[in-house]
Amino acid sequence: MRGALLLGGLALLGCGLVGLLTDPYVTDPLGVLLWAAGLVALHDGLWLPLVCALGAAATGRPVLRGWLVVAAAVGAVAVPAVLRAGDDHGNPTLLPLPYLRDWLLFLVVTAAAAAVAALAALVRRTAGKAPRQGR
Repeated sequence: MRGALLLGGLALLGCGLVGLLTDPYVTDPLGVLLWAAGLVALHDGLWLPLVCALGAAATGRPVLRGWLVVAAAVGAVAVPAVLRAGDDHGNPTLLPLPYLRDWLLFLVVTAAAAAVAALAALVRRTAGKAPRQGR
């Protein structure tokens, strides 16, 4: 299974590289590769250690840990749009939505859902430990 996954990954990587090198819209393939290398360095050097540190700090709190992972994943996708909001280069259909508001709303709603789940787990645990009345 590992061999099949490795071959599949290498095939996808090869397709991506062929596409990068033959796409007429990519005028600087080396620049794209440098950007990708910088992204990997940023991810592995900053983002991943930060998420791991927060996860380690949340040991014993699985709901908080889960919410942090979800918030980090959505944040990694949302932050570029938030930072580029209003930068439409004369095309109002690019990034037309209030991304900062929507991202913050997502964080608030998912944090509230995580808090409700944590509270429900706490109630279940304390209800199971309640003293039983004798007969």
